[in-house]
Amino acid sequence: MTNHATGMFDITGWEEVATEEKTGATIGRTRVTKAFRGDLDGTSTTEIMTVATEAGPAAYVGIEHVEGTLGGRKGTFVLQHSAGGDDDGNPWMRWLVVATSGTGELTGLRGEGRIEILEDGGHAYTLDYTL
Repeated sequence: MTNHATGMFDITGWEEVATEEKTGATIGRTRVTKAFRGDLDGTSTTEIMTVATEAGPAAYVGIEHVEGTLGGRKGTFVLQHSAGGDDDGNPWMRWLVVATSGTGELTGLRGEGRIEILEDGGHAYTLDYTL
């Protein structure tokens, strides 16, 4: 059975670790921390690699380690991020649960989801998962 989790998260830390200027793009590495609320209640640390162009942010990939409670079950798991935007500024941000990364009551977790940036600048998430 597939479960559906929704909620919000706050970015609690943003540390640019490295930046390199290339022809036509800036490549960066950033460490991000978050606090989740909703069906997922917990915290995370993410390492992302970003690319920005003259038009603005273009894409990022990342690995996020999450610790908390999902659907009433406590443990940890890892999310793989893939995100970008088009020429019209329409972003897309996806997550995949890394297979075999669940621990505790989240052992065996599988799933995928997305992040949405709200008009007020907040962040909402959805995660469809199985256990």
